[in-house]
Amino acid sequence: MTYPHPLLEDEETLATFQGWTEEVYRDFFKVQRGEISHEEFGRKYYRDRAILSVDMTGLTTSAMQHGELQSLLRILDAQKVAIPVLQDFGAELIRCFADDMVALFVEPNAALDAALEIHRRVRLFNESPLASEFPTLCCVGVGFGKVLAIGPNLAQGDEMNRASKLGEDIARGNETLITERAHAKMAHRADVRFELQDKDDLLFPFYR
Repeated sequence: MTYPHPLLEDEETLATFQGWTEEVYRDFFKVQRGEISHEEFGRKYYRDRAILSVDMTGLTTSAMQHGELQSLLRILDAQKVAIPVLQDFGAELIRCFADDMVALFVEPNAALDAALEIHRRVRLFNESPLASEFPTLCCVGVGFGKVLAIGPNLAQGDEMNRASKLGEDIARGNETLITERAHAKMAHRADVRFELQDKDDLLFPFYR
């Protein structure tokens, strides 16, 4: 049975919707046509990176209870605090969307150090006269491993998915969670205590 509807298969048009670049779309089509292998695609786009995924507490609740502008001002405050930290610790990419921030680092120790410093500075900010009446906290997920350098964050794949899941859905305010791959690179650290979380109802084990 053939598909009865038109398909959008023009790389230039697809790229205007800002999912991937025209070159990436072209290479995906080549993979589908068998013109290049998955391995060739990977050699072109894979790289090792540490991912730091930051979410903020209470966006939906604050919007409902205190108004949309108040909730957005909470995001502004968190960005004002967190982005300088990410820059200080050498993030090579920083992207913000709604109450999420994503940063990429060459190695995971810098990502973890940045996460801990974000929590510290957010706490200090919230204790200062600059804080709003309804301050936010940050929730962080950290991953490390091979990611495809494609898309707006230049990091797509399993490790990005895991770091985002930890930061956006599982971590609570003022908490940092890391993937197993990130932990394998940082388990030697004497200044941090890692606690394995591997209960049966979890999608995958991780460390708090």
